[in-house]
Amino acid sequence: MQQTIQTTLLIIGGGPGGYVAAIRAGQLGIPTVLVEGQALGGTCLNIGCIPSKALIHVAEQFHQASRFTEPSPLGISVASPRLDIGQSVAWKDGIVDRLTTGVAALLKKHGVKVVHGWANVLDGKQVEVDGQRIQCEHLLLATGSSSVELPMLPLGGPVISSTEALAPKALPQHLVVVGGGYIGLELGIAYRKLGVQVSVVEARERILPTYDSELTAPVAESLKKLGIALHLGHSVEGYENGGLLANNGKGGQLRLEADQVLVAVGRRPRTKGFNLECLDLKMNGAAIAIDERCQTSMHNVWAIGDVAGEPMLAHRAMAQGEMVAEIIAGKARRFEPAAIAAVCFTDPEVVVVGKTPEQASQQGLDCIVAQFPFAANGRAMSLESKSGFVRVVARRDNHLILGWQAVGVAVSELSTAFAQSLEMGACLEDVAGTIHAHPTLGEAVQEAALRALGHALHI
Repeated sequence: MQQTIQTTLLIIGGGPGGYVAAIRAGQLGIPTVLVEGQALGGTCLNIGCIPSKALIHVAEQFHQASRFTEPSPLGISVASPRLDIGQSVAWKDGIVDRLTTGVAALLKKHGVKVVHGWANVLDGKQVEVDGQRIQCEHLLLATGSSSVELPMLPLGGPVISSTEALAPKALPQHLVVVGGGYIGLELGIAYRKLGVQVSVVEARERILPTYDSELTAPVAESLKKLGIALHLGHSVEGYENGGLLANNGKGGQLRLEADQVLVAVGRRPRTKGFNLECLDLKMNGAAIAIDERCQTSMHNVWAIGDVAGEPMLAHRAMAQGEMVAEIIAGKARRFEPAAIAAVCFTDPEVVVVGKTPEQASQQGLDCIVAQFPFAANGRAMSLESKSGFVRVVARRDNHLILGWQAVGVAVSELSTAFAQSLEMGACLEDVAGTIHAHPTLGEAVQEAALRALGHALHI
């Protein structure tokens, strides 16, 4: 047996939450060991957020180039473009490699010891990794999440998860996406723009079911325009002889011939495989239960990110990781954000921050709801993207802003302004009175606030 490594903080998981916690702990002078069984960066950097956005960019560029083979109002015409998917994947992998290498360099810079291997929890103070024992004062669980698998659609061969979809060796003729949430639609739209025939099968009656129908209507219209077939209200039964089988719950059967099926029905906290059961932690469903300091039911055992449940967002995990490191360093911190932005990188993009009109109504709040369409925004017109809008939700009595929603081209870049306004306790007058640069999509934010006050200028 090797000599036991002693440390103050031991982190299991090198994803966004884990590595940010480690970097901040290192900055604060806390002896830290980070254990990761796969590549640093976790799902987000390796097989999630970053590679999916890279593939989406490739798809968009190819799609735009393909458009110009036909008469264009922009006056651009080109010959039919060709796609080398191998080169596309290599470019995507290059981005991932640069980012993960950067994470490793930052950890080294701040004195974090990285142990590569799978952690086996012995108790709240000890972990074993390939025979190496590590003893700590604080144990931070940042193990992330994994794709939900369906028993009737076991992964393998033509049935793939998002991991395989992000590293195609060749493109299928017909891809059937099981799941109409953000992961399924982001990848489905990307594959369609790469020239693949795409069908989406969703058990519920509409796409992106966690968002309101007004917000998702432009996305549904885009899917139709792209030629993506939607089969809503259908439950999957299995895949056999090259076809996906589903039913609509009313006796109607559906068979879709497909050479590849992408299962994208959500993610679940990764709590199995590292002997977490021995700690007997309090659970919140499938997730580890935590308090407002990310403390679990065991003293000095912490949990952050996806393993601690919804919302499963990398930026939430990062913020929690930074906070836990500061708490261990003796700072007084609580995780009480006013809002955490959720973004769907569909076409068009969707952003939700804070309370929606429905949520405000359910909570008995008397609110003003106003929206400004991108059809009246000069920058959106110049980007050939007039669909969508920005919507604001604010209290009627004092005009305190409670939420923002937006759907349209590049609205993901508005998410920071939305979140900042809520964190700073901004009122409608604050946003309406701020001079917004022209011409930008951000003007729609100001105009939505102005409209809520009764005097929008450009509609």
